[in-house]
Amino acid sequence: MIVNERVVSYIHSLEKTNTPLLDEMEKYAKKNYVPIIRKEMESFLRIQLLMKQPRKILELGTAIGYSAILMSEYMPDDCTITTIENYDKRIPIARDNIKKANLEHRIKLIEGDAMEVLPSLEEKYDFVFMDAAKGQYINFLPLALNVMKEGAVLIADNVLQEGELIESRYAVTRRNRTIHKRIREFLYEVKHSDELVTSIVPIGDGITLSVKVGGENV
Repeated sequence: MIVNERVVSYIHSLEKTNTPLLDEMEKYAKKNYVPIIRKEMESFLRIQLLMKQPRKILELGTAIGYSAILMSEYMPDDCTITTIENYDKRIPIARDNIKKANLEHRIKLIEGDAMEVLPSLEEKYDFVFMDAAKGQYINFLPLALNVMKEGAVLIADNVLQEGELIESRYAVTRRNRTIHKRIREFLYEVKHSDELVTSIVPIGDGITLSVKVGGENV
């Protein structure tokens, strides 16, 4: 945990309850070890959506549809979400949850690998939420930038890996070293890109908040 556990628990105690469907989905996720966004991330997303008022949202990593349905509650009435998921066992669950939420007309779920889907997208998005395979963030980034409008917001979740990211790669378990290396590369890139202005925010498991600005010497 990045932030003091007692502080996090206190913040959680202040949160309002979610809709019955989201509560049901959260219980399912915990029982079946499905990763969904943390409470701190929920609050952060709500605020960002209300501030940005996006018209088109792109999500990388649907899982069971939890974050897409949550975002739908805080986006403008004319906004739509395109969400991409590659894990075939979760896709029908996500579709069922989207149907239960009566959001089939606002949330479009695309099945497939984001590396293959992103180049095929013809629309431009003004809000992108990246919560897929962490080791692929560095590869997703240029493809995501290609479909982002100028001024678009990009949020990437789970970028500090429970604090392991500041450790030497040799202090990280061997199976996690590739992810460790690639996330470090991703963080360097979003902080040094001429197309982005980025803040790394230590909430939840760490996030990046970026705005696409374009140009040089930013």
